Amino acid sequence: MTTLFINHPACLEHDTPYGHPERADRLRAVNQGLAEARFSALQRSEAPEADLDTIALCHTDHHIVELRQMSPQTGLIFVDSDTSMSPGTWEAALRSVGGAVAATDAVMTGQVHNAFVATRPPGHHAEIGKPMGFCFFGNAAIAARYAQRKYGIGRAAVVDFDVHHGNGTQEIFWGDKTVMYCSTHQMPLFPGTGAVGERGEHDNIVNAPLQSEDGTAKFRAAFDDLILPRLTAFAPELIVISAGFDAHCRDPLASLNLQTEDFAWVTQKLMDVADLSAGGRIVSVLEGGYDLQGLRESVNAHVGALMGS
Repeated sequence: MTTLFINHPACLEHDTPYGHPERADRLRAVNQGLAEARFSALQRSEAPEADLDTIALCHTDHHIVELRQMSPQTGLIFVDSDTSMSPGTWEAALRSVGGAVAATDAVMTGQVHNAFVATRPPGHHAEIGKPMGFCFFGNAAIAARYAQRKYGIGRAAVVDFDVHHGNGTQEIFWGDKTVMYCSTHQMPLFPGTGAVGERGEHDNIVNAPLQSEDGTAKFRAAFDDLILPRLTAFAPELIVISAGFDAHCRDPLASLNLQTEDFAWVTQKLMDVADLSAGGRIVSVLEGGYDLQGLRESVNAHVGALMGS
């Protein structure tokens, strides 16, 4: 099975304050893990910069222009209490979207079976007109919309197993019956959205909140009993994964207590659904994951599953 790995060194230049969990060392840990010999078969490429019209598939022009104008020449500026911009942030954000789009092109044209995009900043908290939660643009959401616009697919799905709910992705697709958004996440926890009753205008939102310490059994049950049946019935022609690894038991920002092998398990389950209706097409984009060892191990498990190993 051919898997594409996309990253870019410019994403290391998005600086955050000292001690901030969303830091460049996260990508260094991912790159270190995927440099192991068992990943030698990965196809590798660098993320291009996205054009602004592509970003506008999911965000307002005002949001895009304001962020570009806010981009500092020196130092850091804060767009909210925990989301900052440095001189390298704008390019990193463009390449995060561009990597997701390039992966979508490669998967939709059959160059590869699936792809994993390891860029930063992450994206699933970015709302239509508002950056938040370390995020500026909705990388996964844009990939799904781009696939629809360019390749004419009728149904796309975004599946999010980050420990935090993807409020931005949910907002973007709330009224869109052609996209299903599915999420497991810890509640109560930032950003406070993601209740079971949040279902979208067309019953196209599937939230499966979990509680602190729920762990492997309840995580897997949420997928087996709720998300996977709904996803299979929806029959997406492309699955985009918001691949956050901060539900890992080592992570400092939450306490869901997943194990490394859970990420291989859920990846394989999503691949099974993709095989049924999407020709196996999966684009996975990195979201959270803030303990470096836990992130490296979890990404290795995720990408190993994508490769069929």
